[in-house]
Amino acid sequence: MRLFWHRRDRRLHDNRGLAAAASDDTVLPVAVRDATVGPPPDSRARAYRAATDAALRDAYRERDSDLLVRSGDPAAILPSLADEYGADAVYWNAAYGRERRTRAQRVADACAAAGIDVGVHADSVLVAPDALGDDHRSHRAFLDEWEPIEKPDPAPAPDADALAGVAGDAPIPDAAADVDLPEAGHGAARERLDAFVAAGIETYADTRDDLAAAVERPTSAVSRISPYLAAGALGIREAWAAAGDALDAADGDAVRNVEKYRYELTWRERHYHLFAANPGLRTESYRSFAAPIAWRDDADDFSAWTAGETGYPLVDAGMRQLEREGYVHNRPRQVVASFLTKHLLHDWRDGERHFARRLVDYDPASNAAMWQWCASTGTDTVDVRVFDPVAQMDKYDDGAAFVTEYVPELRGVPPDAIVEWPTLDAATRRELAPAYPAPIVERDAAYERAQRVFETALGKR
Repeated sequence: MRLFWHRRDRRLHDNRGLAAAASDDTVLPVAVRDATVGPPPDSRARAYRAATDAALRDAYRERDSDLLVRSGDPAAILPSLADEYGADAVYWNAAYGRERRTRAQRVADACAAAGIDVGVHADSVLVAPDALGDDHRSHRAFLDEWEPIEKPDPAPAPDADALAGVAGDAPIPDAAADVDLPEAGHGAARERLDAFVAAGIETYADTRDDLAAAVERPTSAVSRISPYLAAGALGIREAWAAAGDALDAADGDAVRNVEKYRYELTWRERHYHLFAANPGLRTESYRSFAAPIAWRDDADDFSAWTAGETGYPLVDAGMRQLEREGYVHNRPRQVVASFLTKHLLHDWRDGERHFARRLVDYDPASNAAMWQWCASTGTDTVDVRVFDPVAQMDKYDDGAAFVTEYVPELRGVPPDAIVEWPTLDAATRRELAPAYPAPIVERDAAYERAQRVFETALGKR
């Protein structure tokens, strides 16, 4: 018998470590939960992962097995369970954050001391990080290494007769959320993926940044599979294969759209490779600076940003979407991160931690890499990139459909005035929308200040 230690892989389908463990032996599935590892204890992502754990247990019970759930130190629990059930090996999938790496190494050491074999597999990525180099500053350079490597097919789910006939008695640690969570589990994940492939992927390149479409057709303009990938309910090989099948069937302009979706999946892949090479990515700047960045870290500004009350309509709409739904569309997600770190000059780590608490689809690799990219402390090849929230709204939400969905104070205001809100004079703003706040920072002055501060940190002034 073998134990399989479920970590960030809450599924039976396309689970490489589980498939390997079940290939020629009986498998006993185990989850060891530790509040010190993973999303913050009070976070929405933690609540969604608890729901996904419950769906995983149901999937095992449908196959006359069960998920044994324990809480505490896996380095003590797993060897003890192996001894109790007569297992001679423990399998798991690799994870790349510092805390998870340390925990896995302690398990490996404890198993070695007890004479128990271990099997560790790369599951959260299409290509294992050790197959490539560690320099991922350029996405094009990353793809030049990554693309030629053959991508594996989805791993098969284990047969029911390969699963140990046990009954778990420990409850799954529960967590409450203050937003509606997506339906949990692999079945729901697969339904979402299939629906997007059937009615969305062939127009993806044309709709992915269209914020009006995001309001009108939220589940076809973009895939919305990120919560399932982040919680481990969906394997990345399943998503890649589904997109590949769509590409094989596409013709005409659909080819460009499907290719764009596959290209966007490679950014997730790069984020994981970046995290594997830099396990402190959530707290340590990837980029080196000649001098410290002169962050302002104003508490009132940060509070206004989290509340969606900055007086910048697209920024506020993005932050209010986050608060209402536990999700932010990718375009405003970048805009709000840039605004915090550039216009407000607030340290990106506070933004990363806020997203960790409020996002249902929180993923430590993607979240940290996105924040660092937007903050110009990460892998962006541009020295100081600033997303102008006025220009971004003019380009992607000029009819104000997205903004007025989340900022009701601006409903009834002409869209062109909403776009230009931060540049309007105070009297006009009071007349048009007296309940909506004035901008907390002057647009051009904030832009110029950010340029000065970052150029100084880079040693260019």
